[in-house]
Amino acid sequence: MYFCVFEHNGSPKLGCATDSDRHSVINLTDAWPTGPESAPTDVAQLARMGDSGLAIAQELLHSRPASLPVQDVRLLAPIPHPAKNIFCVGRNYRAHIIEGNIAKGLPPETFPEHIEFFSKATTTVIGHGAGIPSYAGLTGMLDYEAELAIVMGAGGRDIPVASAFDAVFGYTIVNDVTARDLQRRHGQWFKGKSLDRTCPMGPWVAHKSVVPNPNALSIRLWVNGDLRQDSNTSDMIFDVPAVINQLSAGLTLQPGDVIATGTPSGVGYAMQPPRPLQDGDVVTIEIESIGTLENGVHDDV
Repeated sequence: MYFCVFEHNGSPKLGCATDSDRHSVINLTDAWPTGPESAPTDVAQLARMGDSGLAIAQELLHSRPASLPVQDVRLLAPIPHPAKNIFCVGRNYRAHIIEGNIAKGLPPETFPEHIEFFSKATTTVIGHGAGIPSYAGLTGMLDYEAELAIVMGAGGRDIPVASAFDAVFGYTIVNDVTARDLQRRHGQWFKGKSLDRTCPMGPWVAHKSVVPNPNALSIRLWVNGDLRQDSNTSDMIFDVPAVINQLSAGLTLQPGDVIATGTPSGVGYAMQPPRPLQDGDVVTIEIESIGTLENGVHDDV
């Protein structure tokens, strides 16, 4: 099953599509059998319902109530207003670390011994098709980062590697848009990663049942049709279970929490010469088994 959130009659609705057809979407919110007061309107709310909520969604999907063409609805982020900051993993792809080290004049194959965690503010989140501000007066190095993101289901604390997948609801796409110069200027990553509207997410959350191995997915990103990132999640140093295990050590992960797992090589700041995002650029990300996320960059957003 694939889940999304779309705007209908001015309100967000939780939608669902089959594994084989994502051209139309079922309005789960309006069809929910217990009524609108208790119906979920986003993926985080559904994840908090656990197996009972998923069973209702499956039943509604199989009963095939009236559906809407995806092209006729405005897609929002699958979790438009996260309860927490987006958890993020830095420097997790081998080739990306090498290109970054070269750009900084460091020994190329110097890899982190431990996962580098940071977060993006909740106000960064936008959906498929929404505009990314260029922030031309604030940054001269706005960059893209295609990332596989984990959406937590059961969650928990001190989650063992062996049972990490049991704690997952599904997977989505995140573009970890970054102001590289602000990141360096402030001596840490939060400011450069947390400008408003710099975390495009979605449009789909693929339930874990349709992503049998998230550690072996092709991941690609284009800017204006030019392929910039072309890799596979198998290049991650710390895979999905390791990320969940280490992040949850002494820290409770809750249903609907989102974890972005890092970006592969091909980012703009590491190119020669560097190629930051500009007004009018269109960034497209595709991750195998999950979908396609596309957003434009605009001065006037």
